[in-house]
Amino acid sequence: MIKKAIKLLLIEDNHTIATQITSFLENHGWQVDFAATGRQGIDLALSEYFDVVILDLNLPDIDGLEVCEQIKANSNHNPPILMLTARDAFEDKARGFGRGADDYLTKPFDFRELALRCEAMARRPKLHENTIVAQGQLHLNIRAFEAKWGKQPIKLTKVGFTILHKLLKEYPYPVSRSELSMHIWGDEPPQSNALKSHIYALRKSLESSVDKPILHTISNIGYQLKDLDV
Repeated sequence: MIKKAIKLLLIEDNHTIATQITSFLENHGWQVDFAATGRQGIDLALSEYFDVVILDLNLPDIDGLEVCEQIKANSNHNPPILMLTARDAFEDKARGFGRGADDYLTKPFDFRELALRCEAMARRPKLHENTIVAQGQLHLNIRAFEAKWGKQPIKLTKVGFTILHKLLKEYPYPVSRSELSMHIWGDEPPQSNALKSHIYALRKSLESSVDKPILHTISNIGYQLKDLDV
């Protein structure tokens, strides 16, 4: 049924339940690390890479919602979080999603469903996109829509941030105008030459915070970031 090896972090204070879940998932060839407290779970989640974090909301030291929020706010690779909860009211689930959870299971649950949900979450590439994308002095925080050159903030529009993110991901190679347009607007780009205007605004924003030109126009191709290192 399950082919891809997955690395999971289980944050669960009930040792009986934790042992049952770990045994079941390891039978699929998956690697399961275990934390019995919220603080231990946060430390592991922030220090290692996990495809999925399975999080019990009822923990002895920190509320699971706080654990979820801290992992989402501070992890560089944004692991998807599946919360396990006995709180089956809609308001409880809504609070979980509001604090960053990606999915939930209400106790008691079928271990087979847990495995299927973990496998599905591990396949979602969007959930694994790094929170921080950086090259040289340029740093982007994808979740917070923040950009910095060293310690200097760069004030950007949403489209400007999207353009800069795309160029940084492709660095040091140029990105064509058509590819940038498709990335921003999909199959329905504006009729006007909007991309040129956004590039102009982005260049002005960079000039106000960066001490050298880093956004370059490549004739007959598109745009490219250069000289991002000191």
